[in-house]
Amino acid sequence: MAEQKKVEELTYKEASQELERIIRSLESGDMELEESLESYTRGVELLKSLRGRLSEAEQRVSILLQDVDGTDTLVPADAASTDDKLSF
Repeated sequence: MAEQKKVEELTYKEASQELERIIRSLESGDMELEESLESYTRGVELLKSLRGRLSEAEQRVSILLQDVDGTDTLVPADAASTDDKLSF
């Protein structure tokens, strides 16, 4: 595999796009075993990072609702699952 940025240096979008490329490559079945294992490992790292970032964002984001009298009420959102399973 070509030289890669560290997962934590990637933006959410970059990490997401790289994970999509890895999934497509793995699904194609055209890679050698060693390359498949490397790609799978990288994919798991990316997935963990993406889920962690999403969970952090969801914890910070609150849904703004309009009360009957016009006052704003903040309602905390549910956190995303941080399940580490990568499925194709």
